[in-house]
Amino acid sequence: MTTDRPYEIVLYGATGFTGGLTAEYLARHAPPGTRWALAGRDRGRLEAVRDRLAAIDPACEKLPLLRADSGDAASLEEVARAARIVVTTVGPYGTHGEPLVAACAAAGTDYLDLTGEPGFVDRMYVLHHEEAVRTGARIVHACGFDSIPYDLGAYFTVQRLPEDVPLRVEGFARFDADFSGGTAHSAIGVFSDMPGMLRAERERRRVEPRPEGRRIRLSRRAVPHARVGGWTLPMPTLDPRIVARSAAALDRYGPVFTYGQYVAVRRLPAAAGLAAGMGAAVALAQLPPTRALLLRLVSAPGDGPSAERRARSWFKVTFVGEGGGHRVVTEVAGGDPGYDETAKMLAESALCLAHDDLPETAGQVTTAVAMGDALIRRLDRAGLTFRVLDR
Repeated sequence: MTTDRPYEIVLYGATGFTGGLTAEYLARHAPPGTRWALAGRDRGRLEAVRDRLAAIDPACEKLPLLRADSGDAASLEEVARAARIVVTTVGPYGTHGEPLVAACAAAGTDYLDLTGEPGFVDRMYVLHHEEAVRTGARIVHACGFDSIPYDLGAYFTVQRLPEDVPLRVEGFARFDADFSGGTAHSAIGVFSDMPGMLRAERERRRVEPRPEGRRIRLSRRAVPHARVGGWTLPMPTLDPRIVARSAAALDRYGPVFTYGQYVAVRRLPAAAGLAAGMGAAVALAQLPPTRALLLRLVSAPGDGPSAERRARSWFKVTFVGEGGGHRVVTEVAGGDPGYDETAKMLAESALCLAHDDLPETAGQVTTAVAMGDALIRRLDRAGLTFRVLDR
C-alpha cells in the first residue's frame, strides 16, 4: 500500500444525504492528523458541506475540496492517484460507479462503496479484480447496511463454532426504519435488469476460481417461524452473496458452509404484505412506464428522513449457527440502519483501512476478508453490538 499520497481518505459524494452524514462522522471521529478531503462536481455545494463540518471541528475549515465527476474519467483518475482510500456514496452504482472502480484499481487505491446491486459487484469483479490484485488495491463493496451486519455477523458466528466441520448459519433480520431514495432507486434499477444481473453472475462464475476441496452453498429453505418468534421470508438481496464470498475466501468457514438469510416479521399478514409488495415492485419495474411511476413514488436520491425519525429507527440481525454438534445464537444490532449506522459503518471501514493492522489482501474482497476482527472492534466501540445470545 502506497503511503506517499496527499490524502489518506477522499470522500466522494458528501453533498448527498448519506454522504453528508459520513462526512459529519469523519469530522467527529477521524483521529487528529488524518489527511482527508471531500470530492464532487459542484464546488459551491462542497463548500457548504465544509462549512457545516467546521462547526463540528474547526480544523475542517481548511478541508481540501477536489473536483470529481462520474462523467469525467480523468477527474476520477486524478482523485484516485491522490488518495490511499476513496470512499463513494454516489449511486446508483450501476449507472455511476464503474469509472471510479477502474481508476482505483489502476492506481492501487483502496475503494469503498455502499452498493447493494449484485450485477454491479459481479461486473466490477470481471472487469477490474485482476488489475486490483496487480496494483494492490482493495475493492470493497457493500460497506453499509448492505452488507456489513450480515457479513461480519456470519463471520462473528462462525468463529464461535468448531473448526474443520460442516457449518450452517442462518441470519434473521428485523428493522424499523426508512431507507434512502438512493437505495430505492438502486433497488428499482436491479429489479428492472434481472437478465443483465443474471448475465453478470454467469460471467463471474466463469472466471472466478472456486475454493479447492470446499463447498459453499446458499439456502432458501423454509425456516420454522418458531425459531425467531415470527414469520420469515428469504431476503433476495446482495448480502448472502457477500457472505458466501467471505466463506469461499476463508478456510475458517469449514469444508462445507451453508448460509440462509431471512427477514423476520411478527405477524403473518405483515409477511404476506411484504412478499406481495416485493413481487409487485419487481413486476412494475419491468416496463418503462410503470418503472417511471415507481421512481416518482419513492424519495429522490439525496433525500432522507428527519433526525427525529432516524433516532427512533433500529435493526437487529439474529444468527443461528450449527456445526459439529454445537449450536450458537448471536446478534448484531444498532440504530438507524439506512442512514446513521450506514454512515458509521462506511466511515469506520475507511478509518480501519487507513489506520489498522490488517491482513494482506488485494482485488475485490469483502469486509470480513479485508478487515474482519479489526472492523468488528471498531464498530463495537462505535455503538453497534456484536454479542452471543445463547450457546
